[in-house]
Amino acid sequence: MSLVIVSRKSPLALWQAEHVRDRLHALHPGRPLEIHGMTTAGDRSLDTPLARIGGKGLFVKELEEQLLAGRAAMAVHSLKDVTVDLPPGLCLGAILARADVRDALVSPAYAGIAVLPPGARVGTASLRRRCLLGQSRPDLRVEEVRGNVGTRLKRLDAGEFDALLLAAAGLERLGLQERIRAYLPVAEFLPAIGQGALGIECRIADAETLRLIAPLHDPATAACVRAERAFNRRLGGSCQIPVAGHAHWVGENISLQVRIFGRQGTVLVGERAGPAAAPEALGEAVAEKVLARGARALLNEWL
Repeated sequence: MSLVIVSRKSPLALWQAEHVRDRLHALHPGRPLEIHGMTTAGDRSLDTPLARIGGKGLFVKELEEQLLAGRAAMAVHSLKDVTVDLPPGLCLGAILARADVRDALVSPAYAGIAVLPPGARVGTASLRRRCLLGQSRPDLRVEEVRGNVGTRLKRLDAGEFDALLLAAAGLERLGLQERIRAYLPVAEFLPAIGQGALGIECRIADAETLRLIAPLHDPATAACVRAERAFNRRLGGSCQIPVAGHAHWVGENISLQVRIFGRQGTVLVGERAGPAAAPEALGEAVAEKVLARGARALLNEWL
């Protein structure tokens, strides 16, 4: 009997699912695997800002329902779309090696944010990116753009925007790296929690699936992502609130940098390094640090 991988139907989501399927085929030749594509609530509601209708969790909820009902063995996600608290009975059984974590500028005419003219229209669906642009270029017109990568690029090419901000990893996975005009430095454009990493979600009790996907797990990436997600969990952050966080290895330790943005332009910055063996403790410690400095008041501005 085939094991079912459930995925959104967007080209990027299907690429991710196919990538996992192909790697599993190489590891387990002859094991039947099939992909079941779905259109989720997040895909259907394209006319409303994502933060207003429930955030990125809308992209994964229906996939998780398939797992819990036993109609699928695993779901493949971009981890920046996965809520920090999973439904009871589900787990991230494997976290794959991380791709590029950076944001990218896509534009037919401009080679960087600094050279965009005043009033240029920049499209993004991310509150985090909107806030970061507001810090560096408050003179730009930042506008909401939803839909899959191809839809956004068509709107850019039709002249609706002067530039788009997108995740570099998604463009590269779709073979669209030639559209990237500039990679935005992590130090200036701190990524979203989990950006660039793929996770495989499955049932905790499904020992066979956990065994099959175990070789795909990358402990180095997983430690960084666990620190980022623990920070966001302790903070009480969600996809409706602009929070940035990126963990990376420094020698034998992990360093975690975070930013929390207020609605009026206030920014809180936090950073700390800790043992890679305790990434959750590191994430929680950084959260406690920014909470003590007033992060809760900034978060409440968005509620």
